Amino acid sequence: MFKRATPLPQTPLFSDLPVRTIVCGAAHTRIAVHIHGEIADDVPPIVCLPGYVRNMSDFAALPRAINRLPDTGFAFILIDLPGRGRSSYLGKGARYSTLADADCVLDVMAALDVPRAVVAGEGHGGQVAMVIAGRRPLAVAGTILIDAGPVTDPRGLVRTRNNFRHLAALKSPAAVSAALRKILSTDYPGESEVRLDGFAQRIYAQDERGKLRALFDSQLIEQLEQFEFDDVLEPQWRLFDTLSHAPLMIVRSQLTDQVRRATYDEMTHRRRDAATLVISDRGSPALLDDSEEHEAIAAFLRDICRADDEQS
Repeated sequence: MFKRATPLPQTPLFSDLPVRTIVCGAAHTRIAVHIHGEIADDVPPIVCLPGYVRNMSDFAALPRAINRLPDTGFAFILIDLPGRGRSSYLGKGARYSTLADADCVLDVMAALDVPRAVVAGEGHGGQVAMVIAGRRPLAVAGTILIDAGPVTDPRGLVRTRNNFRHLAALKSPAAVSAALRKILSTDYPGESEVRLDGFAQRIYAQDERGKLRALFDSQLIEQLEQFEFDDVLEPQWRLFDTLSHAPLMIVRSQLTDQVRRATYDEMTHRRRDAATLVISDRGSPALLDDSEEHEAIAAFLRDICRADDEQS
């Protein structure tokens, strides 16, 4: 049912997210970047990094929602990591890695003349944020970890792989639509079919012939072959501790299978100063579409700006 096609099929998903392309790394990877607002010297922008097979559409509504609130007006930089969305795919046989993704984000920041930013990462994007802090701590003015942490739950990786395989085996658009709704209703119970269809369009699209197209490189799925549900992945607490120099916000969706509750509890124990937010009755990726969530994120960003003003 899947078709690998270049360029991506026409989809309204990105119509409100025009991008500029920035080339990064020795492989000359083309990175798609959407900028919302004006980047200012005195206010760090918010760099948004999506999950493992996700793209910037997961953050599409956040900039306007935040900037409608009082005392905001932040610039947002939405990035498609290599192999996702409108960024270029690596060559056959090449491997995607968190380290290379972090290098690309730093290259994007350098190209945009952004010395410091608040990095908001969902899932894999949060792992990238921690690597950035480890490599270039002064580039990180603050971090928002969304369903991300130093211990990745293998259940989320295995489910991503198995869902892709299941969808690829289906023969008709109707069967694919029904399967996508069933998959997504696990993370977003009670949502309408229309809303679920909209969520599905963030990572899958149909071309003019009705063939389903994943908006990410299938090699990302191939790299998940070795994982099983009961794997115990090595904790990266030293990487988490690289965030200690700057403000931190930890967000966890109640139904997520990316970070276990025990990991979240340990993160909040190690960083008692961190802002926290738990999103009820939702899985990953976090939709960040609730006014209380917007208020909490905006308050965290305002605090960073106040701290910068006091130090200057």
